[in-house]
Amino acid sequence: MSQPAPNAPNASRAVISPGKKVALTLWRDRFLYVLVLPGLLYFIVYRYVPMLGMVIAFQDYSPFLGFSGSEWVGLRHFGHIFSDPEVVRVLLNTLYLSLLQIVFAFPAPIVLAILLNEVRSQLYKRLIQTIVYLPHFLSWVIVVGLFFIFLRSGGIINRILQVYFGLDTPIDFLIEPAFFRPLIILQVIWKEIGWGTIIFLAALAGVNPDLYEAAIVDGASRWRQIWHITLPGIRGTIVILLILRLGSVLDSGFEQIFLMLNAFNMEIGNVLDTYVYYKGIQQSDFSFATAVGMFKGIVGLILVGGANYLAKKFGEDGIY
Repeated sequence: MSQPAPNAPNASRAVISPGKKVALTLWRDRFLYVLVLPGLLYFIVYRYVPMLGMVIAFQDYSPFLGFSGSEWVGLRHFGHIFSDPEVVRVLLNTLYLSLLQIVFAFPAPIVLAILLNEVRSQLYKRLIQTIVYLPHFLSWVIVVGLFFIFLRSGGIINRILQVYFGLDTPIDFLIEPAFFRPLIILQVIWKEIGWGTIIFLAALAGVNPDLYEAAIVDGASRWRQIWHITLPGIRGTIVILLILRLGSVLDSGFEQIFLMLNAFNMEIGNVLDTYVYYKGIQQSDFSFATAVGMFKGIVGLILVGGANYLAKKFGEDGIY
């Protein structure tokens, strides 16, 4: 009499349709998907659904006619981006301000993380971390308000300059165009340096401590250890964050710039974000403002893709 195959029960269990397998997997991990659902809904509702409105960049859009009734104009609004001298000036302001942020604000958390990593007292280290983290949780309204209080004509900075340095007349920090960009960079550094340090401190925790011990045995100084061990150890993290930063090179931060703008610094302070607000909201030129926003997204995508390609060419992992 023939014996049944030893794996006969498993054979019947293995024959499961793909649809049923997906359903079983979803049910098994149902609690994980419930946790993911709020974030997923956020991106769908506030990120992807509004992208349908980008169609007005190719129309002479009128709110009274709607999407279907507005006239189609093709790429006319995109042509105005480069033909309008005002747009070109605003674009140059944006690029220059973003370049300053990359040069000065981007390395600041790296430097602070390295300095904190060298601190041996854990109590002092945590105290410094707490102090530099706090500004991140302040809104730009509060940050700019604090700068207004300190830098106004009768503020503490001008008082110090007058009392201790013999300054005759107060300096107009807030309306002088020459101070606009330095103040923007200073605000970004003060507000975000502590938050950015978190990532680099986590990367520094992954550097092999045996490398430092070997360097000490070889007689390497602290600066040599930082240059040859610490920085190469976090180079991958630096490259990834730099690539992501390049993706937002045309985003200078609407709220901060808008709060700092006035009639005196508008010439050098008006950037794409504020220009889109003035054109799209105040002047009701919705189609042109949408075209500028779409142009920003395309430039960011190209920069991220190009930077990621170059990073892989030089042996780094990149972001994809």
